[in-house]
Amino acid sequence: MPFAHWSRQAFVVIGLVLAGLVVAFLDDWPAVLEKAAAQGAFISTFFIALASLRTPAAASPAIERCGQFLASQPPGKRYLALTIGGHLFALILNYGSITLLGGLTEAIAGKEKNEEIREIRNRRMLLAVQRGLCASLCWSPLAFATAITTSVIAGSSWGGVAPYALLFAAILIFVGWALDTLYKPKLSGPAPARKTPIGSARDLAPLLMLLVLLFAGVGILEYLTGLAIIAIVMAFVPLISIGWIAYEAGNLPETLRRLKRLSLVEFPSYRSELVLLVMAGVIGTLGAALIQPLASGHSVDLSGLPVWLVLIAPVFIVPLLGQFGMNPILSVSMLAPLLPAPASLGISPNLFVAAITAGWALAGATSPFTATTLLVGRLGHTNALTVGLVWNRAFTLWVMAVVSVVLVVFAGLS
Repeated sequence: MPFAHWSRQAFVVIGLVLAGLVVAFLDDWPAVLEKAAAQGAFISTFFIALASLRTPAAASPAIERCGQFLASQPPGKRYLALTIGGHLFALILNYGSITLLGGLTEAIAGKEKNEEIREIRNRRMLLAVQRGLCASLCWSPLAFATAITTSVIAGSSWGGVAPYALLFAAILIFVGWALDTLYKPKLSGPAPARKTPIGSARDLAPLLMLLVLLFAGVGILEYLTGLAIIAIVMAFVPLISIGWIAYEAGNLPETLRRLKRLSLVEFPSYRSELVLLVMAGVIGTLGAALIQPLASGHSVDLSGLPVWLVLIAPVFIVPLLGQFGMNPILSVSMLAPLLPAPASLGISPNLFVAAITAGWALAGATSPFTATTLLVGRLGHTNALTVGLVWNRAFTLWVMAVVSVVLVVFAGLS
């Protein structure tokens, strides 16, 4: 914590202040502190499990060749290739997919001598990668969005959420592609000549094989053990990572050296991210406990509101709070426990979770405080505010509208 950025240290101070208030004002403060500590421990463990996979993937020549093939596609295929590629890479690398694919797109676009074409191409490719990543937040069992939301919404499970969430992910991908296709920027000069893609479709095989192994293994273990998908991910993903490192290393001494580096160098390098994510969960849990007495010990009364309005609210509220610096981990952890059980309102818990993760995905595309917009802004030679509220404005509004309509239809059918 002393080595973290001052903004991260501020989160720790806020957490300590809230912990003091909990002890001072709540009779059940030991249980509340235990719950907050458990949430923080869960987030840190989940993050480290995912980070263990990110390291060998980011350094793999096969994965880099796959990224080059996607990033070098001709204009007519490039957006869809990158947004689907960004989606698949995000399942393994999370935000690292923007670093990997975004870096490749910037390098490829940088070879264009015409500055106007270079900037337009770079922007479109970066948005494709970012939106593909955000779509994965809707449903991926390896994403914090699904892991945390299913843990705070009673009666939900990843298996139940997945059908709805996959549909919303498809909506994000389709809307992004449609907008990119319909509203192509007009060039002041002639269009550049098309170039041959780097590599071939065979370069996609390692990524697809890894995803099949990962999701088949997680699915089989869930079926055989009956454990929650989150617990299986935290146990199974590090095993995949160790096997991958051993395969790349080729011998035991090199494997041990790389594992030692992973433990003593790579993991500690994530301390700033860990502080932010862990404290977001802790602050959300403590904040929710402190807010509850203000509501006379009851959950927020939503019985007077139409069911469809309650259902679509997270699609708008989570991204809106993101504009004020509230990480979705914080906002969801704080607000979700204050709500009555979705089933008591006539709402499917799994559908409600899918609505929250859709809002979480849009917060990732629009909030100037998220890693996605910050990384895209840096690679796109602009700022995160422009990426979120200018580049992604039409995309966000259209996705909100389409997802809301779909949710209303599901609410009417339930």
